[in-house]
Amino acid sequence: MNAVDLAPHRSAGLLAPAVDRVFVAGMLAGRDGGGAELSQRYGGPAATGFLVDLRTRLAAPGGTVDGPGFAAITRYRDPATCQRMLDKQVAYGMIHRRPDGALSATDRGAAFLAELHRVHAEVTEELWAGQDERVLRLVEALGRLLAYALVLTDEQGEITGSAFAAMAPPYEPDGTPSGVLLLNRLGTLRYHRADAHAAAWSAAGHTASSVAALPPGPERLAIELETDRRAAGPYAVLSAQERLTMLADLAALPG
Repeated sequence: MNAVDLAPHRSAGLLAPAVDRVFVAGMLAGRDGGGAELSQRYGGPAATGFLVDLRTRLAAPGGTVDGPGFAAITRYRDPATCQRMLDKQVAYGMIHRRPDGALSATDRGAAFLAELHRVHAEVTEELWAGQDERVLRLVEALGRLLAYALVLTDEQGEITGSAFAAMAPPYEPDGTPSGVLLLNRLGTLRYHRADAHAAAWSAAGHTASSVAALPPGPERLAIELETDRRAAGPYAVLSAQERLTMLADLAALPG
């Protein structure tokens, strides 16, 4: 197993689907384990949708997501549709939109996010029961990855229009359970790869819509390999063995 080549770019490619699987499992567990009912109490998805997406930034006291960051986070969705949805959430009194386009949670939105935090704590504790050592190891590794990714993003000046810069670091108040730390750190790392993917397809002359329609083949493979290269930077902070352990830990988690 130690003979596996897990250079940073290789790690980025192998870990991406594992990160996606565990993150999606946690979010679905949250929806089915009380999140959907919670959302209905606050007006349903029309009122809460983007708060869920932006929860790790807007839950922070004074936390905001600026206009370019929001556009990056929603780059694969129709901008006009997103703005109409956002209008509804502003009208419901869940999100405040400043004249410059920056978004923040209202008091009601913050109350929803606090309750959602508790739902995620309960469901991740159940979903990953008996996996404490694995979860803690992943939380530690992800913390180092995200911290280094922030340093690299700042050094490279890739702030404006970056989904990762808009969402990192995730808000982690004292006492945040390890399952919630894992869920939210995985979600934030996915934004780092999303930015790398966008840079790769943009360099190849694509738009969000054209790359989504691109069939499997050499061109798509080339974009994925370039995405791995661009997403590799943070993985240099982990040793090859730590990258391998991270992959094994993610593969072993239920969900």
